Amino acid sequence: MDRRIFMHNYFCGWYFKCQSNTQTLAVIPAFHQSKEGSSASIQFITNHNAWNIPFSYHQFFQDKNKFQITLGNNHFSKDGMKLSLHTKDCSVEGSLLFGAFSPIRYDIMGPFQFIPFLQCRHSILSMKHSVTGNICINGVDYSFSNANGYLEGDRGYSFPKEYAWTQCFFEGGSLVLCVADIPFGLFSFTGIIGIIHYHGREYRLATYLGAKVIKIKNGELIIRQGSLTLSVKLLEQNHHPLLAPVSGAMKRTIHESACCRASYCFKQNHHTLFSFETMSASFEYEYPQ
Repeated sequence: MDRRIFMHNYFCGWYFKCQSNTQTLAVIPAFHQSKEGSSASIQFITNHNAWNIPFSYHQFFQDKNKFQITLGNNHFSKDGMKLSLHTKDCSVEGSLLFGAFSPIRYDIMGPFQFIPFLQCRHSILSMKHSVTGNICINGVDYSFSNANGYLEGDRGYSFPKEYAWTQCFFEGGSLVLCVADIPFGLFSFTGIIGIIHYHGREYRLATYLGAKVIKIKNGELIIRQGSLTLSVKLLEQNHHPLLAPVSGAMKRTIHESACCRASYCFKQNHHTLFSFETMSASFEYEYPQ
């Protein structure tokens, strides 16, 4: 395993989402480095609570070639995760196995992957895979039997000042959408990246493909790209606090609803491909209400 010591003001983290018909668990291992020093963490968020567990950076190892991440006695890979940690406020034990990943066709950043010094770079490792196993957190069992999993990653130095992110499994597919204020030199622009896997087909919405924001207001987002229109609305929050990076330091508090009520509508040439409301959406909305 390769221990990574990065430049100042850097973070990298991965978002493992696991969801059954009744339970949602997201696990976020991360490394962060700023002028204040280096550290690592694992954050957990469920339907009902969230926890942040700090680690020494000496306990963080990453093998990029095999996609293996280790934090203390906690191990993450494409095959699954094995967790064992015990603190005053949080006790976690268990393991999960993942099925075959559903990757996207090419890097979600598109040509932006070649631009240096971007504030944050996003990656999507799997839009949907099976999850089986059990994790116990503070005496509560999170049990998954052929449940759904999703995996993405972020790296850079800060989260966007304003952004919205949502991910949802639904009949026939899975989707993710991120809209964010992107600083670019002396200016900024609204960046869009989104993937919809639906009945074996991949649809991609992105700034570099001509996607435009039609609306961002009161938890509602409307994105249009040529003949495609995606409408998303946060209907009822169920959010809990998570920590996010600012210049590499985990000192910003954001709020995520790991499982909440939202609606989605996707149209092509004014023909509705799908339209539904769900109680199982994941949502972060960091724009002014």
